[in-house]
Amino acid sequence: MNPPARRTRPGLASALFVLATVPAMACLRAADPTWAPGITEPAKDVTMAFPVVGVVGARPVTEGAAVTNGQVLIELDKQLEQLDVERKKLARNLASSEFDRLSVLAKRNAISVSSEELDKKKAEFDIARVDLDLASAVLRRRQLLAPFDGQVAVFHKDVGEKCEEQQPVVRIVDTRRCLMVANVEPRLAAAMRVGVTVAVEVDAGDAKVQRNATVTYVSPVVDAASGLLRIKAEFDNADGKVRPGVPGSIRLP
Repeated sequence: MNPPARRTRPGLASALFVLATVPAMACLRAADPTWAPGITEPAKDVTMAFPVVGVVGARPVTEGAAVTNGQVLIELDKQLEQLDVERKKLARNLASSEFDRLSVLAKRNAISVSSEELDKKKAEFDIARVDLDLASAVLRRRQLLAPFDGQVAVFHKDVGEKCEEQQPVVRIVDTRRCLMVANVEPRLAAAMRVGVTVAVEVDAGDAKVQRNATVTYVSPVVDAASGLLRIKAEFDNADGKVRPGVPGSIRLP
């Protein structure tokens, strides 16, 4: 006669099933990627200011225009500075001619030229040359040139407006390369290293844009106020589908 089958209470059976599946579920969670929220930024973003006071005299480009490295973005009125450069250039040319003429005469022994006279003309030429360099430097300080290829995001000053020293005047960005910036818990970013390739996902209207990104920055310290670690990953945006400033997420190892 077979022994009667042992019956397990329904509650006990469910508990045993859960205990048996916990390790497997834990392994699945450990294998799943973690997505941390972030915000996109241009890889290059500069707000420029004049080192001197003046009135805006010209704005050769418009907002949103593409510019190249070294192109003039905006300039202060520079009429007086240009005149000073021209005056210093004439003085430099005159001093150079007098020094060259006296040097030729000294070599030909056409007239008696003392070394003191020759040194004096040489010093006058050197001073005139330095004066011209200083005047040219003053003139250049009244122009803001694009520091890289990019686009003009915004002008803070228009033609005719006074500009104070170190006051923001123009912002230029390069959106062909973007950053995903996220603040994550240190334990989740333990495997983050500069140079590691990660996936990023960005909200772009009705669709999600996914990119492979390279970690370029991992903060050496954790923010004391929030307890979070700041990381940055750079990705290509040559197609312009991502407009920096929109939210997204970064996949953590």
